[in-house]
Amino acid sequence: MCRAGHAKVADVTRSLRYTLVSLRELLVSAGPLVLITIGLLVAAYLWLEPNPPKRVVLATGPENGAYDRFGQAYAQALARHGITVELRSSEGAADNLLLLSEGGADLAFVQGGSGALGPEAQAQLVSLGSLFVEPLWLFYREDSARRLKGGPPTALTDLKGWRVNVGTPGSGVPQLFRRLLEANRLSPADLQLQQLEQTPGTMAFLDGEVDAVVFASAPEAMMVQMLLQTPGVRLMPFTQAQAYARRLGFLTPVTLPQGVVDLAKNLPARDVPLVASTTSLLARADTHPALLQLMAQAAVELHNPPGWFNRAREYPSVEHGEVPLAPEAERAIRSGPPLLQRYLPFWLANLVERMWLSLGLIIALALPLSRVIPPLYTFRIRRRVFIWYAELRDIEERAEQAPEQSAALVTELDALEHRAEKITLPLAYTDELYTLRQHIHVVRKKLLRHAPDTPSTDVLEPLNEPR
Repeated sequence: MCRAGHAKVADVTRSLRYTLVSLRELLVSAGPLVLITIGLLVAAYLWLEPNPPKRVVLATGPENGAYDRFGQAYAQALARHGITVELRSSEGAADNLLLLSEGGADLAFVQGGSGALGPEAQAQLVSLGSLFVEPLWLFYREDSARRLKGGPPTALTDLKGWRVNVGTPGSGVPQLFRRLLEANRLSPADLQLQQLEQTPGTMAFLDGEVDAVVFASAPEAMMVQMLLQTPGVRLMPFTQAQAYARRLGFLTPVTLPQGVVDLAKNLPARDVPLVASTTSLLARADTHPALLQLMAQAAVELHNPPGWFNRAREYPSVEHGEVPLAPEAERAIRSGPPLLQRYLPFWLANLVERMWLSLGLIIALALPLSRVIPPLYTFRIRRRVFIWYAELRDIEERAEQAPEQSAALVTELDALEHRAEKITLPLAYTDELYTLRQHIHVVRKKLLRHAPDTPSTDVLEPLNEPR
């Protein structure tokens, strides 16, 4: 029982030794090709930089504004992929354009018409689509309307002599409002324009120090929500909304539906026509493509639901853009996530997507080179046997030159055979080992013919000859 156990252990050890030899020679044979392939992959990875940076700066707007709220939603969406979005507060759209052009931000929310973009500025930026509309909210005090006009204003020309707060220059609203005044052949001097920040301006408006206040913001903004429901405050309708949209291409006519603010109180009591600019998510043209793709996918997720001024899946849109649309954004908006991202983690799908061409070229190069591996492996295995043929040939040649030394050479040949018996080869190449032993036997017979005094019992019959 014990002897059988020892025999089983010996068999296992021997099989393991054969396997290790085969594996070692295979690794040595394929090693150069593997190293070359890995080197090419590393070089392609460093050149293409497929993975996006782990940190990105997004310029939003005033704190507690609509841009700020959307920025926080984008930060949460990208955090799922291990990317930190740093939100940078600003005065608004015009300030965001400045941050983008100076490199202070990688991405930013920018509303149409908030600043003139020259050819150079447009070449540095790409758009990730139009996200939502931002109506021009012109709130006025009822008591100011009665005092200054005798009734509610219905057009900008009715605001002559009014004290109107249009926000800070960085918000983009002053530029937008001036363009509307120019369309009505009004100059800023016809009104008493003030440029207070959003919160101080709203407080001055509520205290009666300002007759009207202008916002260009999404309806989610806290100030807009509050003023829509504040007694004594009214929203001026833009009855000429269609005309504004025809004359100023960045504007869109929209309607605030009756009751959408508060169905129970029926606020507003009737449909209110407004004009709106479209807000886009802009990025620097050198922003990593994978990051643009992620931000565009987040935009689809965040802005697809219906809102006060849009139906479901109407935004993000590839229209109403003043800046060229990034290819990554167009694919995300039109087709959704790429096929691989639907089944694989983003980092892996993005890696394959960005490197598939390089992978194909490397594979095309590696396949022909891989044909060298089997012959090289066979050579290295057989070499473990062939190296003994040099010594065997040397013994034979010395026997021919000095036949009188045949007896000593037989002893040397026996030692050679003893060492050859310990050669470890995979089982598939064992025939090489037995062939060597046959050749050793042939040389021994030749030596014994020159050394007749050597006992014949030491001679073995050739392995390929019948007994």
